[in-house]
Amino acid sequence: MRPLADREKRTLRYAGIGIAIYLALFGGLQIWKFLDRKRAEFRQLVTEAQQLRQNIQPYQNKVLIVKKMMDDFRLDPAKLKKETVVSDASAAIQKAAKSGGLQLGPIRESPSHGAGKALATVQLESSGSVPAVLTFLASLNRIGFPVVVDAVQFTADNSRPGQIKMNLTILILDFDQQKEIPHA
Repeated sequence: MRPLADREKRTLRYAGIGIAIYLALFGGLQIWKFLDRKRAEFRQLVTEAQQLRQNIQPYQNKVLIVKKMMDDFRLDPAKLKKETVVSDASAAIQKAAKSGGLQLGPIRESPSHGAGKALATVQLESSGSVPAVLTFLASLNRIGFPVVVDAVQFTADNSRPGQIKMNLTILILDFDQQKEIPHA
């Protein structure tokens, strides 16, 4: 091959520089479009994340309220079985009464009437000292079952001084039907 003349070398240099500039501009444009597409995707992901955060916020508040209620009432809905909740709740009520020092009388369980949110009604009669009765009533919200005191009747126990008789009606709630969580 013959040696190139200076003019040919210069032409080749200009052509190489021209091709390099063309490739740099074309490649730069492609890179710019690629980076712009990635930035747009990132912005879209950020927007979706913010929307999800806003959608989740009300549920986070409800979760905190339910967790506080579960801790306060020692109630775990996952452990409640609808088939045995009435008998388990009745046993827990009796255990709380006996551990509080109350003497239990007749206990009657009856199924709920109508389409209410209660599974059953428990009526019990007991007697004991005033502090024992009040301690028992205060402990009902911590027995681990969804119960509500419907009616309480106190009478003096004439056979034993310092003692009172209590007739108590307790509703055992159906936890599955509790749609609304009361605001604490």
